[in-house]
Amino acid sequence: MSDEHPPLEKPPSLFASLLLFRDFRLLWFGLLVSNLGTWMQFTALGYFVSRLAGSPGRAALDLGFIGLARAVPVLLCSPIAGVIADEYPRRFILLLTNLTMSAVALALAILASTHLLTLPLVIALSVVNAAANSFDSPTRQSWVPLLVDRRYVGNAIGLNSVAFNAPAVIGPAIAGLTIVWVGVAGSFYLNAVLTLAVVVAITMMKPSPPGLSRREPFSTAIREGVSFLAGNAILKWIVLTFVMMAFLTRPYGQLTPSLCVNVFHTDAAGLGWAVAAVGAGGFGGALATAYFASRERKSLLWFVAGLVMSGGVFVLGTIHSLVPALPVLFATGVGTLAYMGATNILIQTLSPDAVRGRAVSVFTMIALGFVPAGSFIVGSIASVIGLSGAFLLAGGTCFVALVAVWTFRPVVRTV
Repeated sequence: MSDEHPPLEKPPSLFASLLLFRDFRLLWFGLLVSNLGTWMQFTALGYFVSRLAGSPGRAALDLGFIGLARAVPVLLCSPIAGVIADEYPRRFILLLTNLTMSAVALALAILASTHLLTLPLVIALSVVNAAANSFDSPTRQSWVPLLVDRRYVGNAIGLNSVAFNAPAVIGPAIAGLTIVWVGVAGSFYLNAVLTLAVVVAITMMKPSPPGLSRREPFSTAIREGVSFLAGNAILKWIVLTFVMMAFLTRPYGQLTPSLCVNVFHTDAAGLGWAVAAVGAGGFGGALATAYFASRERKSLLWFVAGLVMSGGVFVLGTIHSLVPALPVLFATGVGTLAYMGATNILIQTLSPDAVRGRAVSVFTMIALGFVPAGSFIVGSIASVIGLSGAFLLAGGTCFVALVAVWTFRPVVRTV
């Protein structure tokens, strides 16, 4: 645990966790640099697959296959990853996962620059990257409460989202320019280097002990984590709604390349602007999460953000050109990250220390596993009724479901 600070009489300021806690500051800046490369790779890979497909329906379906490839290892690994995050040194786990993700980016770069990158190879490397991510996310996120005092946990979680989404404002635009100037491989090479920023930051931090002093069989530990979430009167509805959003609404981000290339008919630069609009919105949503995290009624932020996200996806289904889509993509990005941040905060603040890693692993499994699987579902629907129709169906369904939970399960409104 970090050094103690006297309790405040008012909620922490927006950047309090960065100003007060050195190790959190190191990790935050490392993530900021690393995630610039992540967003560049995300944009470049989506563009590469969309162009490789050759038709709108096939592009949506291929991106769905990529999502499925990312989903399977997350679904398989996340329950184990949560136990490991609770019981083993987090510093070593994060070093290993980030080195693995850097190696995957380097492999993509070499294959792309030698014109050997094919869809099966993209899928295979996506599997490896997703497996590393499934261990990285619960470990990193459950480490955050140990890097700051409990008073600042919500603020730190919100700032953690800022570190991921601030690069999304410029990363996609840089990727678009990089694709035009030096090709897709350039974005992959940059990501391989930038990911190492987290490795550097972690080596400068003090080691953090595991959350548990005793170790249990994996099956027992996993059951305890799931039982806790299922038995909590508030969290079970938060998680169930998060699952629906993951399958239907949030895949819009992974299908944005297909929307831009095959519905808006934009080039790489246009795709960069579209993803940047989502990223800029995400940055705003992450800032809103960091600001409101220490205030009352966190569930209100969760509800409003979910409505904005679902409504944004619905509206995207009615638009057929890039320019009017940009403000909608921005608003949807705000809602998405505020909703995810609020969900994460509710899970972490309502979970005791002993099961936090496992609770976060469920969040990770849904966010990193169900969302890519959802992109396969929505992509498959889009191959039949069109991507615009799929967005209308997904956004409308989630909007109605969220209103129903908020209306008929008043316990959710108490936190």
